[in-house]
Amino acid sequence: MPDTFQLEIVTPAKQVVKGVAAEEAQIPGLDGYLGILPGHAPLITELKSGELTYRASGATKTLSVAWGFAEVLPDKVTILAETCERPEEIDVARAQKAKARAEDRLKSNSSDVDYARAEDALQRAETRIKVASEK
Repeated sequence: MPDTFQLEIVTPAKQVVKGVAAEEAQIPGLDGYLGILPGHAPLITELKSGELTYRASGATKTLSVAWGFAEVLPDKVTILAETCERPEEIDVARAQKAKARAEDRLKSNSSDVDYARAEDALQRAETRIKVASEK
């Protein structure tokens, strides 16, 4: 069995990771985090907003991803994400403002608020802040 799998992460705007030989990955699936090792059984899953981590050449990398899909094959993992950011790409001040806005919306009793969307925005902002702190 191989020791690595090829990892690719793509967004509509850019290719974030191309052909990295990864030893393992943790992916934020819709129903929870998935641990991926070389030789994993094939699957396709929807992604939620969260931290995506992978280990390549012994170094662990952490990214902030939001929504999309992952295709897992025994020798390759492809992530198609709506957004994906490295820690150094995250605007922490902007993420903190987004978090405050989402918290205010969730605290309001207004019938105009889309609570599911506000919860998604809060989760994404918190993930971005956490990943940025891991620079």
